[in-house]
Amino acid sequence: MARVIRGLLAALLLLPLFAQAGGIEVRQFDDPVTEQRYQDLTASLRCPKCENQAIGDSDSPIAGDMRDRVYVQLRDGRSDKEILDFMVSRFGDYVLYNPRLEGRTLLLWGLPAALVLLGALVVVLMVRARRRSSARALSAEERDRLDALINRERTE
Repeated sequence: MARVIRGLLAALLLLPLFAQAGGIEVRQFDDPVTEQRYQDLTASLRCPKCENQAIGDSDSPIAGDMRDRVYVQLRDGRSDKEILDFMVSRFGDYVLYNPRLEGRTLLLWGLPAALVLLGALVVVLMVRARRRSSARALSAEERDRLDALINRERTE
């Protein structure tokens, strides 16, 4: 009897450890291609609740729901594009780590390239302006003034 009570107490003490270990479920797949697709999709979808964490790595309830939906849709034979479209329609563009190139995301994709080109243009224009200003010949008035300064130093 004492042995049974000790076993129950040990199980009760270890129960929180087992509860934490079951955060992210393990899925069984028929073929490795589908399993790899599942891994890729869950790595490319962002958890709406967690800050910058993929649903494959998150243990939040919403990420678990999203993983379930990805698994079911893969099992139903949907393509990756169909699954991503479903997730975007349900949760918005935020769930995609790499937003799609669309009219509303052109600024997001184009602004960094435009800023780099603008910076390069500014640097080129500054270099040209410096070359022109340093290579310019002295005017007659500037030459006379320079000669006067040189002659004044010689006389002193």
